[in-house]
Amino acid sequence: MEGTNNDVVLLDFWPSSFGMRLRIALALKGIQYEGREENLFDKSTLLLEMNSVHKKIPVLIHNGKPICESLIILEYIDQVWHDKYPLLPSHPYDRSQARFWADYVDKKIYSTGRRVWSGKGEDQEEAKKEFIEILKTLEGELGDKTYFGGDDNLGFVDVALVPFTSWFYSYETCANFSIEAVCPKLVAWAKRCMQIECVANSLPHPHKIYDYVLELKHKFGLDTN
Repeated sequence: MEGTNNDVVLLDFWPSSFGMRLRIALALKGIQYEGREENLFDKSTLLLEMNSVHKKIPVLIHNGKPICESLIILEYIDQVWHDKYPLLPSHPYDRSQARFWADYVDKKIYSTGRRVWSGKGEDQEEAKKEFIEILKTLEGELGDKTYFGGDDNLGFVDVALVPFTSWFYSYETCANFSIEAVCPKLVAWAKRCMQIECVANSLPHPHKIYDYVLELKHKFGLDTN
């Protein structure tokens, strides 16, 4: 029956901000699931079968049916388990705005952030400037609100964005800057989010992410002078 917790599987990879979103949402709604860790350099037959188009994580498998792309999965989770901790607002306009800003996060943060931690010289400086402007835009949208949805509960945009804060230390360390210095309200928001148990338990420690970043830089020869 729709809405039951039966047979929920999440194909994931621990440093993935896109997977972290779903871990947070599932935890907030109290949904029991089986998490399966993927090796992105040796993808499982199940992953290739369940996401045959993009062959990427995360994938949510609910009663044998796959749902792909993290924001789509996030909405699916919110709609199927709608009776507890709604993430999207009920008003159509507010809902459209939440989708807009979550899409903005998707289009901007990951790709620019990757250039920040992996880049060098002028490209890294350019990426850092772009990244700061993206964060300032998001901070402007947050304003003086507790969370992006404007109330006292995490909403769709909060869940979409907060996983990337576990990468902030890596961005700062690799590119030698302070996010808190340029976006103090955004960092304060991130700290508020981390006080919520479901968020804190779903995000890896920033130093663990940084160790992973160093592994990637070494693997792809990005740590050479």
